[in-house]
Amino acid sequence: MQVSGQVVTFMRDHLRCPIPSPAIMTRIGERFRAAVTAFAESADIPVIRFKADDRQIDLARPYWQRATGPGVVAIGVAQEFQRVFTAHQRPTRDPSVKLFGFDKADRRVTVYYFYVLDADFGPGFIKICSYFPYPAKVWVNGHEWAKRQAAKAGIGFAELANGFASCDDPVGLQTTCDQLGPAHIQVFFERWLRAIPTPLDEIDRAAGYWWELAMRQVEMSRTIVFDAPRRARAFFEATVADNIDVGRPDEIKVIFDRQTRSNTKGEFATKVVTRGTDVTINAFYKHSRIKE
Repeated sequence: MQVSGQVVTFMRDHLRCPIPSPAIMTRIGERFRAAVTAFAESADIPVIRFKADDRQIDLARPYWQRATGPGVVAIGVAQEFQRVFTAHQRPTRDPSVKLFGFDKADRRVTVYYFYVLDADFGPGFIKICSYFPYPAKVWVNGHEWAKRQAAKAGIGFAELANGFASCDDPVGLQTTCDQLGPAHIQVFFERWLRAIPTPLDEIDRAAGYWWELAMRQVEMSRTIVFDAPRRARAFFEATVADNIDVGRPDEIKVIFDRQTRSNTKGEFATKVVTRGTDVTINAFYKHSRIKE
């Protein structure tokens, strides 16, 4: 359902609605929102209503910490821009005949964050948009998965908030980490889709209308522990110096009043941002970004 023609096919051939219209989108969305409300009330799940400037992960963390076992620990509700379908009425010779066209656009709509505590991955969430075609996002942490697998394997370790400070069997821990793959994330996704409300149901899935996971953002980290603040400052200074010319251009210039031509596409830049003790290096290339 990523192109307008397939939207029409979904409504007309699958849902058996002779006139594909925005009313069908509205009906599915309202049913989904009502199901989320009923789910939260029946299971006594806290609902967090996010404001625009909230750091959502910080507000969700206390619910993960208080959880005593696997389950949905909280549901977040936010208004966010999503790429969704909008409908417009197409002109016809007969005013009594209603025809609609569908186009994708960025709209501010309601999204739901289902914060879960998983037996294998620990803290994670699934975000589902309440508007057609219901884009979803899955967030999991590989470090948390590795901690739980190491504990099951009997590997002793000292943990950090997002990694390992030390362990009794580095080779065994590395072997465990190397096992994490797409199948584990798919299992996580399928497990929780069976537990939470979704705008699409099993009838839709049997007809081929379901979510297919793809990598959107991957974060890799290497744990470095400093024994003195000055070493951290020296590390950051060296990192900035080494990465200021990410991409290794043939020539670097400071350009003022740059002329942008019609064939100039995307963004090509390196930006260093320093806030307190945090230094972030962003390398932009066309529509991609690497953040360090």
